Order: sequence, then structure tokens, then C-alpha cells
Amino acid sequence: MRCGLRFTTYERVQTRALLVAKRDSRREEFDREKLWASVKSACAKRPLPIGSIDKVIDEIETQLSNAGRAEIPSRVIGELVMDRLRNLDRVAYIRFASVYRDFRDIESFKEEVEALLDPERPHEESSQLSFLDDDELTVPGKRRRGRKPKKKVTDPGS
Repeated sequence: MRCGLRFTTYERVQTRALLVAKRDSRREEFDREKLWASVKSACAKRPLPIGSIDKVIDEIETQLSNAGRAEIPSRVIGELVMDRLRNLDRVAYIRFASVYRDFRDIESFKEEVEALLDPERPHEESSQLSFLDDDELTVPGKRRRGRKPKKKVTDPGS
């Protein structure tokens, strides 16, 4: 009160620790700040709306939490980030994809750019929700199992 400055804290509900299964079989606790830093570096010097990076991170974190799993493969997180960046900013998407997919040569980089420019062309990697088809992870409310949609009944006399 004496200095006249205002301090703000942000709190989040933490239901349980979410572990990330790395490619090298290590397990690591999910770190929002680490994810934020990687997305921020991909979006560096891009003309994005204020708060768009935080919104992307919030959406991903919510989707991972809603999955109801204690452990998430790192590839799932990478695909979620790439899907969000593809819709947010294509340059940021290519920057992130070049690191995430570890392009070995200019040809693989060129293929990724061409796939981005031609959305009708099938993409080698799976889409955002592809991990839902795997037995390893499902998101409540997004399952394909359950009742079949009701058929529309039409009156033959009309």
C-alpha cells in the first residue's frame, strides 16, 4: 500500500499432476511455462492479437485435463500445438513444426510448406484429434462409440 504499486497473482485449480511421456521413455510433470515459452518463441515478432498465445495454452491445457488421463504422450501435446498454430498463424506453425518434426533437409521443409498452402492435400501427420482414435487416450464427450443417430422418418403420404 505504501509504494502505490499493485501486485496480481493468478491461481489455477490443480486436480492432479499431469505427466508427459517423452519420446525417450522419461516421464516429466506437465509444465505450462515450458509450453508457453515454446509457443511464444514460435510466435516471436508475429502480428498476433494480445492474449492469443495464452488462449492457445489454456485450450491445450484444458483439453489435456479433460482427457482424464494421468499421463499424456508428448507427441499429443506437439500435435495439439501445431493444430492451434496452423489456425492462428502459418509462419508460427512452420517455425514450431520445423523444431518439433526436426526437418532433416530442405525437401521435408518444402513438403510441409506445400501441405500448408494446399489444404486439400492429405497431410502425413495426424490431425489435432487423431489421438482420440488411439486406445491410449480419449476425451470425454468426443467418443465415437454409443448410440447411432436416429434415422429421419418421413411420412410417405406427404
